Amino acid sequence: ARRGITLDSNLFTAPMTAVQLNYFSVPRPGCIQSRARQQGGKTGRWDSEGGAMSMQQQTVSQTPLLQGAIAVGSEETHWYAVHTRCQHEKKVARQLTDKGIVSFLPLLSLTRRWSDRNKVVEMPLFPGYLFVRLKLSVESRLPVLQASGVAGFVGVRGWGTPIPDKQIEDVQTLLSRKVPFEPHPFLCEGLRVRVRGGCLDGIEGILVERLSDRSLVLSVEPIQRSLVIHIADYDFEPIEAFTGTTP
Repeated sequence: ARRGITLDSNLFTAPMTAVQLNYFSVPRPGCIQSRARQQGGKTGRWDSEGGAMSMQQQTVSQTPLLQGAIAVGSEETHWYAVHTRCQHEKKVARQLTDKGIVSFLPLLSLTRRWSDRNKVVEMPLFPGYLFVRLKLSVESRLPVLQASGVAGFVGVRGWGTPIPDKQIEDVQTLLSRKVPFEPHPFLCEGLRVRVRGGCLDGIEGILVERLSDRSLVLSVEPIQRSLVIHIADYDFEPIEAFTGTTP
């Protein structure tokens, strides 16, 4: 039997089923996580405050640019990760909304147990981060950077690394459909597959097989965070052999 969510631990250790999508169409940036760190290798674990736990660590701004990076001044809009101060994710999201900036803050609904009652609280799925959609220009970046609590964009020299739409869309799908998932060490290499049929139809990720268990790891590369879902009862098709671009 699967265990329930650990309510007062620094690391989620069990499948998360009570999830809730919270999409802010216009929040304001401003969240820097003082303890967030980047993993230097191909895999790494992360804690409830968004810090990658590893012997080798580097700042978010040192993340190499992904393939297909967008030139500054491009008219196309893309998703970018914004680094925030610890526990400022919601505040930043509200500010961005007030500024008319499209953003996405994935939230989990967790039950906290108190001595006299239980309380449902919403916690960021990726502590210290939220996502904004805009074109990469000085004018569009400035309102985000001026938001209270924003540390900066995640990417080379703080300019921001574009995130493929599919990576964000798949996270939104998991949350909106309340698909059980667990945190997973960051994974960027392996056989990339696409689920066919069922409520997970179209979800893409890296296939992980252990004995009779088949799992799919979904990653958001610039922030080096991964989630895993079980797909033992689903059909899937290979997309390509994938070599990650994030070290």
